[in-house]
Order: sequence, then C-alpha cells, then structure tokens
Amino acid sequence: MKKLKLKNNMFNCNALLLKDFYKAIHCDLIPKNMTKSVSYFTPRMSRVNRWDKVVNFGLQAFCKTWLIDFFNENFFNRSEEDVINEYSRIMENTLGKGVCEYDKIRELHRLGYLPIEIVSLPEGTLVPIHCPIFGITNTHPHFAWLGQALESLLSAEMWYPMICATVGHSYREIVNKYYDETCNDNVPRRRALGNFDFRGDQGVKAALKAGSGWALSFVNSATVPVIPYLEKMYNCDCEKEEVAFGAVSTEHFVMCSNSAYDVANNGDDYEYKDIDPYRERVFLKKLLTEFYPNTSFSCVCDSYDYWNVVDNIIPTLKDEILNHNGCFLVRGDSGDCVKVVTDTVFHLWDIFGGTVNSKGYKVLNPHVKALYGDSITIERAEKIYQILKDNGFAASNVSLGVGSFSMHAIEEDGILKPFTRDTFSFAIKAVYAEFEDKDGNITKMPVFKDPITDRGAGNGFKKSQKGCCRVYNENGEIKFVDNLNWLESMQGTLMKTVFKNGKMVKEESLNDIRQRLNDNQF
Repeated sequence: MKKLKLKNNMFNCNALLLKDFYKAIHCDLIPKNMTKSVSYFTPRMSRVNRWDKVVNFGLQAFCKTWLIDFFNENFFNRSEEDVINEYSRIMENTLGKGVCEYDKIRELHRLGYLPIEIVSLPEGTLVPIHCPIFGITNTHPHFAWLGQALESLLSAEMWYPMICATVGHSYREIVNKYYDETCNDNVPRRRALGNFDFRGDQGVKAALKAGSGWALSFVNSATVPVIPYLEKMYNCDCEKEEVAFGAVSTEHFVMCSNSAYDVANNGDDYEYKDIDPYRERVFLKKLLTEFYPNTSFSCVCDSYDYWNVVDNIIPTLKDEILNHNGCFLVRGDSGDCVKVVTDTVFHLWDIFGGTVNSKGYKVLNPHVKALYGDSITIERAEKIYQILKDNGFAASNVSLGVGSFSMHAIEEDGILKPFTRDTFSFAIKAVYAEFEDKDGNITKMPVFKDPITDRGAGNGFKKSQKGCCRVYNENGEIKFVDNLNWLESMQGTLMKTVFKNGKMVKEESLNDIRQRLNDNQF
C-alpha cells in the first residue's frame, strides 16, 4: 500500500486521519438509530486572572483551510479506493485488523461533501466563560458521528487564534485607557503597538494565526505573510484598506557592519575617526540624509552603547533630524525595557522639546519618538504608560513591539502561565441527540456530562451544557440558556450558520470583525 507523501509541507493524508486514534471507532459505537447530534466549542474556565472573556476568532479561516480546501483535496477529490486503502492501512496496522469498519467512510466519500452545519457567534465577539462559541451538527441523518469525529482537528486549530486575538485585545484595552487619559482624541490607537512574534512562533502557520489575531486590535506588524493570509481568509485588500503595516527599520547586522566599515574606510574624511564612541554617527547621518530623507524609520541604537547614542551622537545630528521629512524612532533593544524606553522619552524631550497637548501632557517633537520591542509584556506595557503619565508625558510618545512571549505565555503576580488549549479549557462536547425508531418517530434528548468528581477541587468546569443552547444579549451581556432542542435553540439566537454542506454560508470581513471587537472605534 502507498505510504504518506509530503505535499506543500503538509501530509496529503486522508482528511479523516486528522484525529485521535480513539475517534476511529466511535462512529461504530454510537446508537445505530441516532440521526442527529449537536456539539459545542466552549471555554469552560480561565487560568488567567485578567481574562473572563475570550475573543471569538479564526473559525472562518479554519473552515476555508480545512473543511473546504483540505477535505476537497485530500478526501473528496481522491479516488474511493485510494482513500479507503490509506485509511485501512493505518488503522489495521495500529488498532488491529477488523477493529474499524469502513462503510461510513465510503458513504461519506460517495456523498461528495461534508454534511455538517456550523453555527457561530460573530467573530470579534467577546464571549464569556462557559458560553458556547460555536456549534456543529450533521445535516444528513446517516452522519450523526461526524461532528465529534472532527473534534481533534477543530480543537487543535481553534484555540490558538482565539488566545492570540485575546492577547491583542488586552493590549488594546491598555492603550485605550492611557490614550483616553493622556492623548488627543485624534491620535490613532491602532498604530500604538506592533507584533514581532514571527521568528519566535511555532512555525509559519502559528505565526499567521498569531498575526491575524493581533490584527484585530492593531495594524502594525512584522509578519509579512499575514497580509495575503488575511486577504484570502477575511475578505480584505491591502490596496484599499489598512490590513497591516510594516516598518522601515535597521537591525544589529546592519548597524554593526556599517559601523565597522565606516571606522575602517573613511580615513581623514571620517570626522570622528579616532573617537570610538562616535562610530555609529556616520551611518545614522546617512540614514537621515541619504537612505530615507523622506521616510519615517526606526534605528536600533544599542549595538555598543545605547545611552552614548542618545546623549552624545543624536545631539550632533539635531539639525539633520529636524530637517528630516519623517520621524526618527530611537530603538532600544536590551536592558530594563521599562526604564530604557521611558528614560529615552525624557532624554529626547531635553534635546528636542515638543508641545503640550489639549489634555496637558507633553508630546515630543514629531521628528523623534521612542521605540522598544524586546521583553514587552502586558504588565510592562502598563508600567511604561503609567510612568510616562506620572511624569507628564502622553502615551503616544512611545511605540512598543510585542514578541512571541506574549503569544505563548503571560506573567501574573510573578507566576508564568504558558498558553495551551487549557488556558481557557476549550472543549468540544456533545450536548444533544435525536433518535429515530423503526416507525419514523423522533426522540429528542439532551446529552451531557456532569462528573461528581469534578464538583470539588475541579470547580465543576467539566460540566457540559445540557441540550442545545440559545445565546442572547441581555443589557449588553452575552448569556445563554440550554436544555433546548435544535430548532428551539436557533430561534432568536446570536449564533448564525457560517458553514453548511461543504460551503461557506456567511463570511465576514476583517473590517467587520475589527469594528465589532472595538465598538466601531478601530
């Protein structure tokens, strides 16, 4: 039999192999007369103190990537023989011969599409803990097993974009607070922070999820491929709207190589040839006057002696900076990030001055700004803004970069909390089933779990909804009621059908999601 092949850096395996092993037998174990099942994806608890809600994000991209593209390419568009042979090869050489039946796999392949319906709260919704985010049910009576068969794939792909979107929203809440207090109302908040996590993420696909979740709250990003990804998945166009923006910026390789060159090759024309502390001046001047005279850019300044650059070199370039048609962002990249970036603002004010805005806070001369992108966390961002405020400076005097740490963990009260599926205890649980007897009568029943052993130390978070849920808005708060049948749950619910029978039914744009999450103030 054929072995798996690599195609486009992904196993082109039978799409129904994307599951835990035990899922392979469950289609044979459910009641034979079950004609409908309903399952919900729900955050059951939060292990982060500041979070009691999660941003719904990523389902549209999941449906397009996996339920449409991957299933079509690696299941429905392959021959039945190829699909069954590959599936049986794996199962018979692991679980054992005769353990799995393949009739249901054949039937699904012959049907030619995924007979499921997914209903969801709108993406960009802040969803309270315990409330279902989306539900999945079968649309064909022979495939009541299919929703839970997709659990492994759904769970693995969905928890990370939601956490990253929630991270971005947390930073945006901090920005909103301090911009409200210290900045003029017309200063754009969506440019306050950028994500620098690409190199530190868990591969390219994780970086796309992280960058997309971040893009709901901010437009600044270092992740180039997030733009075509969002254009494909969320109906946007970087030629017509703000999808994401990069930055013109140096790195240490650029700074150090140019410093070495200038010291070695400028001879008597190098004004500061014999003064080592001024080795970076020549290249800084070139950046301002030759490379980017009409473009804002950031320059990493800590290759040797950061404060020497700020206090000694930059003042010698004051005329060039003030005549530069753009903003020179002075970037620190080592040391105590809170102290370095706030002190940079204070030093730049002493050199260049600025103005006082309508709220009484100092704003640097528009030709300079402080930038920091190393070791920024949620707690440190708050400290930076608070120190600036305490010293009479507007929050907009700094631009911050958020790296991979913030997409993978959070520190609260000195405790490091890595992000996993269990950060919100995301789970997909069956809640409802319908059964048809030999006379065609339908029995509708709730399906639920309520472990006695989880009611103490476990705080009952593993208790599932009982029956289908109607999700509604009450005085601005999202709530739900359960113990309903499927039709009852769909009456007046905030959950709408987004995917049905192999096709997208409802799509949202990036702008729609941004405005929803940010109360139309993105």
